Amino acid sequence: MSIDFTPEQQQIRDGVTRLCAGFGDAYWLERDADGRFPEEFCRAIADHGYMGIAMPVAYGGSGLGITEAAILMQAISQSGAGNGGVSSVSLGIFGLNPVVRFGTEAQKARMLPPVIKRDDIACFAVTEPNTGLDTTRLKTRAVRKGHRYVVNGQKTWISTAQVANKILLIARTSEESATEKPIDGLSLFFTDLDRSKVEITEIDKMGRKAIDTNQVFIDGLKVPLEDRIGEEGKGFHYLLHGLNPERILIAAEAIGIGKCALARATQYAKERIVFGRPIGKNQAIQHPLAESWMQLEAANLLTFKAAWLYDNGRECGAEANSAKYLGARWAYEACERAILTHGGYGYAKEFHVERFLREVMIARIAPVSEQLILCYVAERVLGLPKSY
Repeated sequence: MSIDFTPEQQQIRDGVTRLCAGFGDAYWLERDADGRFPEEFCRAIADHGYMGIAMPVAYGGSGLGITEAAILMQAISQSGAGNGGVSSVSLGIFGLNPVVRFGTEAQKARMLPPVIKRDDIACFAVTEPNTGLDTTRLKTRAVRKGHRYVVNGQKTWISTAQVANKILLIARTSEESATEKPIDGLSLFFTDLDRSKVEITEIDKMGRKAIDTNQVFIDGLKVPLEDRIGEEGKGFHYLLHGLNPERILIAAEAIGIGKCALARATQYAKERIVFGRPIGKNQAIQHPLAESWMQLEAANLLTFKAAWLYDNGRECGAEANSAKYLGARWAYEACERAILTHGGYGYAKEFHVERFLREVMIARIAPVSEQLILCYVAERVLGLPKSY
């Protein structure tokens, strides 16, 4: 693999960076204050053809790989848009991969183009209040009645449900007791978000105010049979195919935030004069920032190695998980150091670095904890016994 982007990949990065320049610091500071969804930003991403970057050409996408999607995500977050900018478009970028991989031709033709053009806005409903990371124990139930399913249950931490008209939903179609493994009783659906059957309550949270996160209560949602993706009972298996790319994209996004925070801190250290000299002349300021540069570069290399492996059909679980772990942790550290470099001003919203710290935190938590990643590497790479 090459450590350099191709001219075409660099063109993507440059194009996205130019687009994001039209949505500068003031825009994202306002969205962090007023909580208004950044629809005009999403529309610009879609109108420039980036929403379908990893979608098949036959359905209006660009047909590119996870490497290009990671370049896109990192360019957005590094522009200063942070996690808010990335989260506003992430489901349209890669979230419908199960439809691409396992949907019928008729489903792809019906479902993908409207999302790529942003005529449809989708949310993704997996997590439930009482299951956490134990996804195989989901309780939301989809009961088949003739040519449709009726869904009842509860989901939580569902982003963009306030603005979505579609939902990618996993639900149990067989009771746990009726399957050899709980994983085999879950099915995947992409269907209309009928608000007469779904109650959506927003969760007030630490950061990313403009991107709503919600509790979703489903009571009698009717889902046509043709909205089921793939075979009944295979839904969780379909989601597994997207886990490594998801971790790669989160790593790229987090590293972008870290690089942005580092750049802000570096510039401030050059300009801030205390005791008649720039604070960046002091090694106590220099060394933490230099260390963060090294850490972010190392995490970035691992991230794009994982992306290259995935795009070339190679096993990448260890690399993808490790990139997510290191990218999120070292980006968080870079954001913390950016605040400390700014001193008291780092605590002020007008300097933005406190927003980056709040927004990068989610990359350390979701969609898998740091501890489970360590367990994965211990078991799958080092061959140690399973600990849970």
